[in-house]
Amino acid sequence: MKSVFMVAEKPSLASSLASILSNGKNSSRRGFNGSCTIHEWRGTFKNEQAQFKMTSVCGHVMSLDFLGKYNNWDRVDPIELFTCPTEKKEATPKLRMPQFLSQESKGCDYVVLWLDCDKEGENICFEVMNAISRSINGNVYSNTVTYRAKFSAITEKDIKHAFNNLVHPNENEARSVDARQELDLRIGCAFTRFQTKFFQGKYGDLDASLISYGPCQTPTLGFCVQRHDSIQTFKSEPYWVVQVTVKNKDGIDAVLDWERVRCFDKEIANLFLQRVKECSQAKVVNITNKEKYKGRPLPLNTVELMRVASSGLGMGPQHAMQIAEKLYTQGYISYPRTETTKYPENFDILGVLKEQQNNPDWGKDAADVLSQGVNIPKGGRDVGDHPPITPMKPANRNELDGDAWRLYDYITRHFIGTVSRDCKYLSTTTTFIINQENFSIVGKTLIDPGYTTVMPWQAFGKNEIIPGFVQNDFVPIADAKLGEYQTNPPDYLTESELITLMEKHGIGTDASIPVHINNICQRNYVTVGGGRKLIPTTLGIVLVHGYQKIDQELVLPTMRSALEEQLNLIALGKANFNAVLQHTVEIFRLKFQYFVKNIDAMDQLFEASFSPLSASGKAFSRCGKCRRYMKHIMAKPARLHCSQCDETLNLPQNGNIKLFKELKCPLDDFELLCWC
Repeated sequence: MKSVFMVAEKPSLASSLASILSNGKNSSRRGFNGSCTIHEWRGTFKNEQAQFKMTSVCGHVMSLDFLGKYNNWDRVDPIELFTCPTEKKEATPKLRMPQFLSQESKGCDYVVLWLDCDKEGENICFEVMNAISRSINGNVYSNTVTYRAKFSAITEKDIKHAFNNLVHPNENEARSVDARQELDLRIGCAFTRFQTKFFQGKYGDLDASLISYGPCQTPTLGFCVQRHDSIQTFKSEPYWVVQVTVKNKDGIDAVLDWERVRCFDKEIANLFLQRVKECSQAKVVNITNKEKYKGRPLPLNTVELMRVASSGLGMGPQHAMQIAEKLYTQGYISYPRTETTKYPENFDILGVLKEQQNNPDWGKDAADVLSQGVNIPKGGRDVGDHPPITPMKPANRNELDGDAWRLYDYITRHFIGTVSRDCKYLSTTTTFIINQENFSIVGKTLIDPGYTTVMPWQAFGKNEIIPGFVQNDFVPIADAKLGEYQTNPPDYLTESELITLMEKHGIGTDASIPVHINNICQRNYVTVGGGRKLIPTTLGIVLVHGYQKIDQELVLPTMRSALEEQLNLIALGKANFNAVLQHTVEIFRLKFQYFVKNIDAMDQLFEASFSPLSASGKAFSRCGKCRRYMKHIMAKPARLHCSQCDETLNLPQNGNIKLFKELKCPLDDFELLCWC
């Protein structure tokens, strides 16, 4: 009997897949690494009886790193990181994942890989294949031995369809991830090490344990600082508006909108006001009624889900995606990482709606669509990855709690909204003339709420009904005055707006965008304010301004978006892996050399914004060299600094005195006085 070894990306997913493929008839045992479970059953593979074994990894099996000696910050010049050798290391050594996979796959005849269906998933496929290459029967890289399952939802229908339509791993997509990992490692580590050592050795109140640079992270920060700069340089200007109120025949007031909108010269604005005040009546010159539509939303993709989670649900994008991943592995929603906004022709819209029609919250809306007919969404884009994000099985408030329920609620309502009717309303525009000055008023009357019944946050607040007027009538002017206002600066970027900018400029992928935003928060480059606005810190502002002084391309999105295009060409098999890698590494190596040479330009900004080490902290202990008191600097990281010797010692983050004593201290025979 042949044996088939199957691997999923997470233990919970392996359990769900095994249950579906075995029709609930599988045995389970814990793997020796304590984190992965092995599920076994008998079935049919390639028209013959087979023994199946399903297990999982826990994300990436391997990670890229420099050879050991190059991880010493003190002994390695960061410029060497652009050319030094790298190696693949176990991503999580305590899991002993390569050994686990090799042991469990021993003697198997076929391999079926159930990793997530994106480029990262393809990369993990080849990590698994490499780990088991010596343990299975046959060549693991052969298309007759190793297969790939493509699926977008954890439902019986999708999983069994994938099992019956197996394909093969895509090496080009896997190589594009290898290229991204190596470039980010070399570029990020070189700049980060240099910056961190240079500035932490000079300033005591940076409040950051790592001053990092990232080819995606830094342009992401750049967007936030660019908006901050626009706010700081904004000069408010006064402007004036002619405000007119008229009465209809029933004595109801109506405030009109001035056709000129506003005027920045008060004297000229007063001339217009005087012209209006010369008349006691306004003439109704035109009344138009027009049916208008507020279009239903496009099917949901990852970027839109992150935008809505931040702006509407108050969830950070990384938190939202973690919840979406969990909902997916539990079978509640389809795969949450997709760029597609168009339902495939074979998508079972009616089936999904029928599953939702008994829900107490939106069941009536689903039933209405079923009875009145589905409206296939217009437009949208199919990029060939995964279908849009949709609910895959019904849920209620008792099954899901907190943010998980709120996200599922939104995804389901959005799906029903995409196949509902458009919102229809009547727009009435009444135009007036007063001594050659034109004014108007617009009213809206709801005709059919359409999709807004299931997505009430997009509904009209109330009908904006205007008082009745008759064309060519003259109506009395109740009031005419000049209103004075000020132009306002733009607000800080919200997470939602930042996600839009990142997508527009090709910074990151739908999977990595939330990671980059989370990184600039964790690095203390921005703080998240009310309304999830991203407010740059002094450190974030100084860094971006410093890059702009030395080399603007280090912070602009153009270089990264151009690189993403090259990585996509690798994934499509249209660009050479080594050529892209060598060319890009050389560009950034030259930029790094120029950056180091001109670091004083950035240092001038740091000097103006932060305190030198000698002026920070308080007396703590004596230096073993000069016997003067060293300063204890309570920032990140905590440090001891001797201004006389100009030497610094980082303290253990947990404040353990024993660990502190065991450190190799450059300040020989220091005397510990206190720990406060």
